[in-house]
Amino acid sequence: MTGPSARPAPLPARLHHPRRTLVMGVVNVTPDSFSDGGRWFTPGAAVAHGLALLDQGADLLDVGGESTRPGARRVAVDDELARVLPVIEELVDRGATVSVDTTRAVVARAAVGRGAAIINDVSGGLADDAMYGVVAETGVVYVAMHWRGHADVMDEQDDYDDVVADVRRELAARVAALRAAGVRDEQVVLDPGLGFAKSGASNWPLLARLPELVADGFPVLVGASRKRFLGHLLAGPDGEPAPPLARDRATAAVTALAAAAGAWCVRVHEVAGSADAVRVAAAWQGAHQQVTGTGEPSGDEDELAVDEDARTGGSTR
Repeated sequence: MTGPSARPAPLPARLHHPRRTLVMGVVNVTPDSFSDGGRWFTPGAAVAHGLALLDQGADLLDVGGESTRPGARRVAVDDELARVLPVIEELVDRGATVSVDTTRAVVARAAVGRGAAIINDVSGGLADDAMYGVVAETGVVYVAMHWRGHADVMDEQDDYDDVVADVRRELAARVAALRAAGVRDEQVVLDPGLGFAKSGASNWPLLARLPELVADGFPVLVGASRKRFLGHLLAGPDGEPAPPLARDRATAAVTALAAAAGAWCVRVHEVAGSADAVRVAAAWQGAHQQVTGTGEPSGDEDELAVDEDARTGGSTR
């Protein structure tokens, strides 16, 4: 599978060449999210939370009105529309670049009409045959995630010969279908779907071999935030998995490693730690490239600048 350069084109100019991995903050407008349990369910609370995430360093906001946690039941389309549209419209009016997290074409189209710049579809178009037509017609960025079934059945689909090869092959099929529908390569972002039809150990090879997915040429979004496999990793002596809110430091660690592996963006609930992590990764990569002569610094110039006191012999104390 081959694709375009590592940045999707139909985004604001400030997001085209950030020289580091982007951070997407999660705004769940749901009463039953696994990660925050409905804390941002009302439009006012959701907008306030989104603005707070921007203040903490989020580059993008992902607004969703339907939980995709394991075992979750689908919500009515009218309910999903009522949850996300006012939040998207207000955040766009406040200057945010917004993604809509939906598997439904009608919701995606309405969200783009309210200003959403990205459609983040965890089903990769498999849940709604009309989705690719909306993506082609609107021309917005489309995140196609690896998916094998809705939340109530996805754990039964955790069956792979080689999870990395299988995910790459199934994502390649999504790319072929998108192209056939008239979607341009530069609109497409791929997501390996951590936690979706991957209940445990299947997630780690995808992270360890992330450069292989990056090498396929499309921007890659990584969504490890507060996922179950991190909870199991951090289980206490009694074997009880760490609860979602106790997984943020591990999430930031994954963010740093994903950024170093070339991820275009990470999707996270707690932004501040990951905003720091992507800058650490960029500085690390930039210093490595300078030392080895393998390319230009990859981090933000101001973040990679030599310490002025060190350069002039001054003291930092």
